[in-house]
Amino acid sequence: MSGKLDQRLAALREAADLASGRLDAGDVDAARSVVARAGARLGLGLESTVVALAGPTGVGKSQLFNVLTGTDLAAVGRRRPTTAVGQAASWGDGGDALLDWLEIRRRHRVGEDGLRGLVLLDLPDFDSIETSHRLEAERVVGLSDLVLWVVEPQKYADASLHDRYLGPLATHAAAMGVVLNQADLLGADDVEAWRTDMERLLERDGLPRLPLVVVSARSGDGIPELRRLLAERVAARDAALAKLAADVEQAAEPLAASCEGSARGFGAEDSRRLQEALEEAAGVPTVVRAVRAAHLRRGVLATGWPPVRWLRRFRPDPLRRLRLSESPEPRTSTSMPPPTDVQRAQVASAARRLADGAAEGLMPPWPRLVRAAAVAADEQVADRLDRAMAGADLRVSRPRWWRVAGWLQSVLAIALAAGAAWLAALALLGWLRIEDVVPLPEVAEVPIPTWLLLGGAAAGLLLAFLARLMNGVGASRRARRAARSLREQVEAVAQELVTGPVERELDVRERLCSAVESARS
Repeated sequence: MSGKLDQRLAALREAADLASGRLDAGDVDAARSVVARAGARLGLGLESTVVALAGPTGVGKSQLFNVLTGTDLAAVGRRRPTTAVGQAASWGDGGDALLDWLEIRRRHRVGEDGLRGLVLLDLPDFDSIETSHRLEAERVVGLSDLVLWVVEPQKYADASLHDRYLGPLATHAAAMGVVLNQADLLGADDVEAWRTDMERLLERDGLPRLPLVVVSARSGDGIPELRRLLAERVAARDAALAKLAADVEQAAEPLAASCEGSARGFGAEDSRRLQEALEEAAGVPTVVRAVRAAHLRRGVLATGWPPVRWLRRFRPDPLRRLRLSESPEPRTSTSMPPPTDVQRAQVASAARRLADGAAEGLMPPWPRLVRAAAVAADEQVADRLDRAMAGADLRVSRPRWWRVAGWLQSVLAIALAAGAAWLAALALLGWLRIEDVVPLPEVAEVPIPTWLLLGGAAAGLLLAFLARLMNGVGASRRARRAARSLREQVEAVAQELVTGPVERELDVRERLCSAVESARS
């Protein structure tokens, strides 16, 4: 049983660590306190059982303590409160370390009488007018293995007992019992009615099976039954384990309250909205257009009609203007304009919407925690998107046909220039009136120089037109490839700054709830 309790304590420790900074700090501190307290108690061994006599003023705890120990160790009197500090009586010699841990200074050793291993505590009144007395009683009650709540005919139904102690400690039924003292003040029928009414009150408190013993410390009635109860619990050596198990259950309960429900997860529409908002903020459409324009510009420079294509050189390269390298360089910055305030707001809105959808169905505070995780890196979005653009593969390769087309354009340009030069030479000869000296070859009754000039120009323009059509197809293909690479980069940013943190927060919840379930098992 101790091994299973160790596992539950380890699970509660894990749950407390995961809940730190997320769930109520008081609940987390309470769980850690239970783990620390349990570790200290188990380290002291289970050979001794600590039993505390607790109760309100005037119920006869000290008198009952004296009867059970067979001594007059505890002061008994009418002045209240009689007990100012706790005192202990130990059966056997194994209780000193426990009493040091309990910080009980007044201690006595009792001879062997069948209760070896019992450490009995007489505590101050929990309703004492002295605040220090109440605090001391509550402190020791929280550390004891077994608590016997001592009451008498007039105070057994007090709200302070039931509402402040018995009711809240319903999970500790295995670590408690009730002693109805001063039975000698009632007749036999009244005693039975008293017992019946107390059983009714305990059932209302959620403690229907709590051990109940009716005694009279003055006359000794019921004392043997009480001693048998103590002897059984001491011999079983399970009171400490039962108490610690109940402590674990009580500490895990408020943590478990946040584990109700299940997360819906990421919605396809929410993910799409986030992706589109990030692409718009990153300037993906602008970069895609720049890739297309760069391919067209370079295609014209390589395959355009030579007499006019040089004009393209006066237009800057769209990619270089944005300082976008064609090979991935994620550590460099670009000249892309930063996201506008509207684009930032759209990204934040999409991130919150995705988080709200992913956490739908969860109990507080998880929706708030998931949303906070989604927007925690909001200030990093602009820088990460800029580096994502620089890290995309925007390579604008030179197709092989560009070289062939360029060579043909060069040949046609030479033909055009040759025809123009030939015609110019003929014009000069005509001005000198010696054109008949040089023969003028013809084809289909058209001079060859004319064929060279007009054919070179027409063929060059036609080739440039066809090349432009092919370059348009190629530019669209390059733009689509660049868009895929850019979207992959943006998806990585979404995963790093939004989706990943949301997934990790939901994973923390799953691990926490699993640990809580293990702690409560």
